[in-house]
Amino acid sequence: MYPEELVAPMRADLTNNGFTELRDASQVNTALSSAKGTALLVVNSVCGCAAGSARPGAVGSLLGDKKPDNLFTVFAGQDSEAVAAAREHLLPYPPSSPSIGFFKDGELVHFVERHHIEGRTAEMIAGHLQEVYKEYC
Repeated sequence: MYPEELVAPMRADLTNNGFTELRDASQVNTALSSAKGTALLVVNSVCGCAAGSARPGAVGSLLGDKKPDNLFTVFAGQDSEAVAAAREHLLPYPPSSPSIGFFKDGELVHFVERHHIEGRTAEMIAGHLQEVYKEYC
């Protein structure tokens, strides 16, 4: 695990933009099972593609007309219990961080794996997510 003072700004990239951070399995299971409507779940991490593409892409995706009803995040490599629970909700996809799951009424309907984030700009991630919102929101 990284020192909290190192990851705090990375957490804040999302929490300062409306995301609720889920820090244990109970919070994850409650949030994802009781969220009404649509929910975006960002599996955050310390890697460069999280900093350069995933976090700013997720935040930028919220600037459009349609957006998810609920915004959640877990932090890989930091909050292992929460991430393990989140990954159960993200099945059948293998563990991937960073990654982004989109849920409708508690059901995973779209997933962006790390290999879809690497090498793409934040604007590309934001645009992709906005297309998902158009379909499901």
